[in-house]
Amino acid sequence: MWGAGRSRSYPRGRRAPAAALAAPAWQAQPTVVKLIELMQRDLAAPLTTTDLAAAAGLSRRQVKRQFRHDLGGSPCRYFRESRLEHARLLLAQSSLPVLEIAILCGFVSASHFSRCFRETHQITPDEARNLPTGGSWA
Repeated sequence: MWGAGRSRSYPRGRRAPAAALAAPAWQAQPTVVKLIELMQRDLAAPLTTTDLAAAAGLSRRQVKRQFRHDLGGSPCRYFRESRLEHARLLLAQSSLPVLEIAILCGFVSASHFSRCFRETHQITPDEARNLPTGGSWA
């Protein structure tokens, strides 16, 4: 890949845990870090792998390989996990309606957002909002 040190790798067919995608405990390669920063700038406007490749001056396949190597998953998966983590924070810290949070986080509908949120966190957005503050959940 691109730099000093070897990143954590996962056996073929296995994915990194969501927490590893949200906050890697190891050093990602500089290109991946740049692309992550680009993704984080506007979570409401999803970037395609083609957009990321153009920004990095790489092919789509190279971008996918580098994300898989450094983070154990695809750029799309990382972006989705980032948007859902942002939504989790908004649910805990604001009283915005679920639909507004969904749109702020780049989802086109509240139902699609709720389905994705539940798949990731095993609870609905409404249940997440009603959890006591300071409670630990993921």
